[in-house]
Amino acid sequence: MDDILILGSGLAGYTLAREIRAIDTEIPLHLITADAGDFYAKPMLSNGLQKGKDAEGLINATAAQMAEQYGLTIDTGRRVTGINDAQQQVMTETGDQRYASLVLALGAHPIIPVMGGDAADQRLTINSLHDYARFRQRLPAPPAHIAIIGPGLIGCEFANDLLIAGYRVTLIGPDPHPISTLLPEITAQALQHAMQQAGAEWRLLQTAALMEKREQGYHLTLTDASTLSCDLVLSAVGLRPETDLAAAVGLKVARGVVTDRFLKSSHEAIYALGDCAEVAGLNLPYVMPIMHAARALAKTLTGQPTEVTYPAMPVVIKTPLHPIAVAPPTPGVAGDWRIARRDAGTRCLFHAPDGKLQGFVISGCFIEEKQALTRRLPPLLA
Repeated sequence: MDDILILGSGLAGYTLAREIRAIDTEIPLHLITADAGDFYAKPMLSNGLQKGKDAEGLINATAAQMAEQYGLTIDTGRRVTGINDAQQQVMTETGDQRYASLVLALGAHPIIPVMGGDAADQRLTINSLHDYARFRQRLPAPPAHIAIIGPGLIGCEFANDLLIAGYRVTLIGPDPHPISTLLPEITAQALQHAMQQAGAEWRLLQTAALMEKREQGYHLTLTDASTLSCDLVLSAVGLRPETDLAAAVGLKVARGVVTDRFLKSSHEAIYALGDCAEVAGLNLPYVMPIMHAARALAKTLTGQPTEVTYPAMPVVIKTPLHPIAVAPPTPGVAGDWRIARRDAGTRCLFHAPDGKLQGFVISGCFIEEKQALTRRLPPLLA
């Protein structure tokens, strides 16, 4: 038995299938997914409006087309209920599936903060094509007022998309400034100002406590007792790696499913890839790390054990009102920030004591320096 079984039909699962097929066209390859299995670019969820795309327009290939292209069998709408690692079987609602190598490519799920009120369950999250279809179905015509809970990366990307499409937007969250986990204050303030100039309202250092239905839209009460009325509420607080299935079978789990640099979990024959994986201590829910990891894992699964390496991989934040690229320094590394600011942008460079560049955050007019700065950075995982 040399079958490879992949759980999940997102970028991680399908990229791994493509990389395996580039090496070996014969090895049996199976994929199980709880959704429809259609392939789409997930980053497009947060700029689909400005691209003029509805949910169907985001689909690049159906599950059937992906199965034909990569010579694999795909079971769609099939929910996995457990793993028997001793028997090397995955249990599903419709029966068991054997494997020689199992890859968890399960992604991440939205964090849903506690909220009171009779309409709290009507908040929307957008983390899948199905979620996006529901969002577009419920989205009123502009200039409707959309409240976004969470001023982080995803919240700001959705806000930017809505503002460009002509909507009123209010961003709410306990953070002192936008994208506070990634951006220095000077860049965050530049983004906040640019979005404010486009019509965004900011309610920071607080969050929504109550969400109540009104005849027209919703009424939010914030933790500082202020209120606002809106037509739709989008929750974009963040994502948590999907680890429940791994934890239930006894795999080591921290931020994500813990793996070594071969993407192998703490159990023999089970691997993890993508948003659900914590590779050598790094959980990187972005496109480029997935591509590098999938390429290495494909070699390992086809008989060429290969450790993953990560070059410097800046994250481009999709806020064209004030574009930003981020390459954070390694946490705990010694050094200091050197900051430059113009009316049209910011440049924040993190230098080690020896003067070598270890990270950067650039925005606006400095964004064109991304490639040159990236070439100066050390690899993230050599």
